[in-house]
Amino acid sequence: MDTKTNTILIFDLDDTLYKEIDYLSSAYKEIASFISKKVTKSSEQLWQEMLASYHRGDNVFQDIIQKHQLTDVCIEDFITRYRHHHPHIQLTSSTKQFLASVKEQVFKVGLITDGRSVQQRHKLKALGLLNYFDTVVISEEFGSEKPNKANFKYFEDTYGINLDYIYVGDNTAKDFIAPNTLGWQTFCLLDDGRNIHKQSFDLEPSKYPNHCIRDLSDIAHILPLTYNPHEITSS
Repeated sequence: MDTKTNTILIFDLDDTLYKEIDYLSSAYKEIASFISKKVTKSSEQLWQEMLASYHRGDNVFQDIIQKHQLTDVCIEDFITRYRHHHPHIQLTSSTKQFLASVKEQVFKVGLITDGRSVQQRHKLKALGLLNYFDTVVISEEFGSEKPNKANFKYFEDTYGINLDYIYVGDNTAKDFIAPNTLGWQTFCLLDDGRNIHKQSFDLEPSKYPNHCIRDLSDIAHILPLTYNPHEITSS
């Protein structure tokens, strides 16, 4: 497009742009493949055991070690594999189309996410987003995590304060405190039942988002953005 809005649109990653349960499932599958070389069960059976343990609210790695009497690995080994694996995750076609559309219309697109550098960057690579964002703030690299205001203020220090800042997240415990303080517009993507961190709206005012949406494309109905998925060809 010839002109862009003066908006800086900043996203959270996990459970906002993709479902973190898919990352968990991918990690469990890789760990199950590793364990299957040590026991008589197949990786598929082990993977299903781990998922069932997770949904029961159990300590998944402790359970699998005890159940299969694994003596040459520990919980920390599994945590390392979980964090460092190359995930099999992907954006939905609608999310991919929406991100392509807004990239053409806003001044800058950013990301603020909590987590370890290698883990979050592996996610971005798998999702095809490594080169999408103009600025990426990952808590381990930055030195602080949400709700620290510094992670958000970094964008204002980089691009200036005379712009319209939008933050889109999902975690009602921490995502909206800092951007609300800075006077940004905040959007909460509502849990569809699959979020890792469940949402609560029994909140003090500082934590409450300005808008609640059920789909990322709903942003276009509130902001001066144009979004017609039928005009975009997904790649």
